[in-house]
Amino acid sequence: MAFIESHLGELAALLTALFWTITSLSFESASFKIGSVAVNILRLVIGMIFLSIYTFIRRGLILPFDASSENWIWLTLSGLVGFVFGDLFLFKSYTMIGSRFSMLIMTLVPPITALLGFIILGERLTFFHYIGMTMTFSGIAMAVFSRAGRGEKLILKLSSKGILYAFGGAVGQALGLVLSKFGLADYDPFAATQIRIIAGIFGFILLISVLKRWRNVIKATRDREGMLFTTIGAFFGPFLGVSFSLIAVKFTEAGIASTIMALVPVFIILPAVVLYKQKVTLPELLGAVVSVSGVALFFL
Repeated sequence: MAFIESHLGELAALLTALFWTITSLSFESASFKIGSVAVNILRLVIGMIFLSIYTFIRRGLILPFDASSENWIWLTLSGLVGFVFGDLFLFKSYTMIGSRFSMLIMTLVPPITALLGFIILGERLTFFHYIGMTMTFSGIAMAVFSRAGRGEKLILKLSSKGILYAFGGAVGQALGLVLSKFGLADYDPFAATQIRIIAGIFGFILLISVLKRWRNVIKATRDREGMLFTTIGAFFGPFLGVSFSLIAVKFTEAGIASTIMALVPVFIILPAVVLYKQKVTLPELLGAVVSVSGVALFFL
């Protein structure tokens, strides 16, 4: 019990990585079934229902009425940047390069977070930061580039547009994490997630209205398999995953939490092989390990 209490943040980060592995695979399947835009707003609505039931039982409040104006401002910005901008790009990348490679590119979140801290907050980057950043990029390159034959030039074996979408997702996640750190303070992590989700829902309502996609969203609710994957992803993502990530950030250093949460590309390999019969090459496996190792080194 003492071990759990003293390492609550680290354990929460490890659980977050496991939850996000399940979420990534679920949302990849759902996005192929009903489309990435529909999955985005539906999983937020479903996640909000789970959270509201939990917070009502635990806190006696179905909505975060006790949050301060500062909580609302920063967490709303975090929700818009992380859920709307970041996840819209990430989910689109699922349909183009798959969740396994998308999650590998998402290992860029910790380095990008540190870079944003350097640019926005003036935080100092050390020699280890640069080495870790180089390793992370190198690991990703090992996985996404290949040779057609011995002596041939390296070629990109994935959709370049899909990689750019995943990179956009990483930028959104990183900035959302920085903003949530400002907005969380001593506030309840689950209620804080509610604020972020509320912001995300309103953001997607506006986006879907502008794009005139409501017919697609309504049609998506009639797809049982798509909704099943969306519900599973919502339970382990917006509900458990995001909330536990905030617990991790609250009870340990952001760098340590980000490093542990970045293990998703390693965790996702086994289910991708067993459940989806995907072939994993040695360079892809080594790339995932090198990339995650770079993230770990980044926060020494």
